Amino acid sequence: MESGDEKIRVKVPNERVNEMFAIADQILGGRRIRAICADGEERITRIPGKMRRRQWVREGDLIIIQPWDFQPSKADVKMRYTKTQALYLSRKGVLPEIVDVFGMGSDDNSGDDDGIWDMGAEDTAEPAAEVEEESDEESDDDTVDEA
Repeated sequence: MESGDEKIRVKVPNERVNEMFAIADQILGGRRIRAICADGEERITRIPGKMRRRQWVREGDLIIIQPWDFQPSKADVKMRYTKTQALYLSRKGVLPEIVDVFGMGSDDNSGDDDGIWDMGAEDTAEPAAEVEEESDEESDDDTVDEA
């Protein structure tokens, strides 16, 4: 089976049970994290014992949280995304702007890989040509094979 045929399966927050995206802002210690949530609020989140030693949460990680019903300023961490998973969600435009770590969800070409590559090629093509011209003028004695 080729690697291109495999689909990436990424869990998204379940809105029915009040789960949402958040960014781990500060590690407070004692299994507690200050997180910036998708609704714009800042909550103190708790890493449950179930995931305490299996998934390590660091500052800047994208996580899923579930606010407490009886104390909405606090929440439980349900899952931590890897960098690859967070980048995938950002490219698909699933993340709200406030928690979009990579900032790709707001682009018009976020789902179009060709648009991203074309834009990058146009930006870097001209400065590279200028650098080559300068290096040719400076050193005529040193020859470099250009294939």
